[in-house]
Order: sequence, then C-alpha cells, then structure tokens
Amino acid sequence: MRLLDRYLLRELLTPLGYCLCGFLLLWITSDVFVKLGDFQRKGLVARDIAEYYLFVLPGFLVFVLPIALLLAMLYALTNHARHQEITAIRAAGVSLWRLSLPYFGVGLLASLTLFTVNEFWVPQSEEQAEAISKRRLAPDPRAPNRDETRIVCFDNTREGRHWVIGVYNARTGDMIGPSVYPIKQDGSKPWELRADRAQWIDGVWTFYNALAFKEAEETNSPPIPFLQTNVLAVPEFKETPEEINSEIKIRNTMSLRAAKRSDVPIKDLLNYVRLHPQLSHLDRAWVETKLAGRFAAPWTCLVVVLIAIPFGAAGGRRNVFVGVASSIVICFIYFVLQQLGLALGTSGRLTPWLAAWFPNLSFGLVGLLMTARIR
Repeated sequence: MRLLDRYLLRELLTPLGYCLCGFLLLWITSDVFVKLGDFQRKGLVARDIAEYYLFVLPGFLVFVLPIALLLAMLYALTNHARHQEITAIRAAGVSLWRLSLPYFGVGLLASLTLFTVNEFWVPQSEEQAEAISKRRLAPDPRAPNRDETRIVCFDNTREGRHWVIGVYNARTGDMIGPSVYPIKQDGSKPWELRADRAQWIDGVWTFYNALAFKEAEETNSPPIPFLQTNVLAVPEFKETPEEINSEIKIRNTMSLRAAKRSDVPIKDLLNYVRLHPQLSHLDRAWVETKLAGRFAAPWTCLVVVLIAIPFGAAGGRRNVFVGVASSIVICFIYFVLQQLGLALGTSGRLTPWLAAWFPNLSFGLVGLLMTARIR
C-alpha cells in the first residue's frame, strides 16, 4: 500500500470511528431515557440492560453505518480541500479516481459487512434482545413460550396443501393439533389428515394418533375416514420446518405492510416464493420488492463514496462544517427516495427491482457525473 493510501485511510477512519462512537452513545443515551420506565416495570438490572443493547447493536449499525461513512468522508475530503492537499496531490500526477481508490475500498468493505450483519446477525439478535427484555417477568402458564406460535395457518400452493396447526414450536418443529387439508387442483380428490401432534424426524413428518379422510363420491357429503393409526410417517409432505418458519415471518410482516429494509432475511423470502409459486399480483410485488431491497440496501455504503467525492473534493477553502450540512441534506433526500420507492414497489405501482435500486442508481449516477466534471 502506498504512503498516500495509508495517509488517506487514516484521515478517513479516524473521523469514521468518532462518528460511529458518537452516534452509538447518542442513540443508547436517548433510548435508555425513553425505555427506562419499561425496563423498571420488567425488573431489568444494569447487566440485563447492557446485554439488551449489545444484541440490538447490529440493527442500529445497519442503519447508522452509511450515515457515519458519509459524514466522515465529507469531513475528511473537505478538510483536505481546505488545506489544498487535494490540489497538491493532483498536481503530482495522481488522478482523482486513483486518489479515491482507498475510499472505494472502504465503501466496498462496509457494504459487504452490512450485508453479512443484516442477513445473518440482525434477525437472531432481535429475537435474543426481545427474550432478554422479558427474562425477569413471571412466566404466564397460559402463554406459549417464545418459540411457540398458536393457530398457524399456511398454504403450500406448490403441492396443493393447506395446514392448520394449533401450536407450533419454531425451534423444534413440533406441532400440536395439526390438520392438513387438500387444495383441489385439476379436479383431483386428495386425502386430508388430522392428528394430535406431529414431529419432524429425519426429514419426514411423523403424525401421532392420526386419522385420514378421503372425499366422498356424493356431492356435499362429509369426508370419509379410511385410516386410523397411532403413528403415521408421511414422506410426501415436503414442507420443512424452515419453510414453515419463513411462512410465519412473512405473514406477520405482510400483515403490517411494512417497508423497512432489515426485516425479512433473503432465505425466508425465497422459501416463501418456493411454497407459493402462484402469488397474487400484490403479494408478488411485495415479496419481490423486499427481496430486491435486501440486495440493494448494503450497497448504500458504496453509493455514499460516489456521492461524497464530488461534494467533498471540490476546490476552495471551505469550512469543515459544510461537510456536516451536506451530509444531512444528502441523507434526507436519499432516505425519502428509498422509502418512497419501497412503498411504490410493495404496493405494485412500480417495478420491484427499480423500486429497490432507484436511490442507489440515481445517486450513484449523479456522483459519477459530478466526479467526472471536477477539474
């Protein structure tokens, strides 16, 4: 690594560290004041609160890292331009694109980090934080534990089955009171199944105290029982616990019609699409927009680099607080466009990939054009 690259990285990473620490301190302080009464009602001690914020930290990092990177870059570049350092570097024969290479490296690394944290860390950490917030409460004997969901209904339109489950354990895959009903396809008459409980054993659903029914030949007649057994393994039921968990997450989110960036992991969205190959127009728009948004969101860090270079590297002796003001305006416009695009995409008014990628494409293109015009 050249001496110049090391110098530029040091001048960027120092304010980036200060920005991240400052945002973190400000966020924790304000959030503690807001939730302090709730923590006291739940009987949490200082150690519980510290552990709680340790687990919610990844979700906050996903939101604040692009903002901190933008602020740090504008501060560093404005400071370099203010002391004529960029002019001197370019006079030595270093192009603006070559000068910006360390910044692109930081943006790429931040984007990959953001994708990894958002996809593999945030969903689990949010569930763990919720469990910590309730650990001191007296257990309600009538309430299901945190892994259980009552009255689960989901359709597997891929294979024509409708499941109704009294109580489902997301961690073990155990079911209490499961019933599997056919979704008629092509005039077929498949059988239905009811049982006291079911377990996922060696990749096969095993039902206990099972009673199977088939459709009667007469119209409007009730189903006819044809099989009753204590244990029944049904290998043709291909729905996995992972797919059922994805169905529960997707349905809970779709009921809110939320447009947040970090809510449903990619694997859950893909599982939902596999179970429902024939979605309605509105549901398909919602799922595809969410899926495109999961891929588009992390690249905000790289877009931040593209937009910060022309704003910060322009010549002239400017105050470093110009960078702060610029970052606030840029973030506001970007997040407005992002939320507007996601809202239009999930409602079916805009093509899903365009809805998710429009802020990145527009800001990235503007950044490239403005950087190319700098002399």
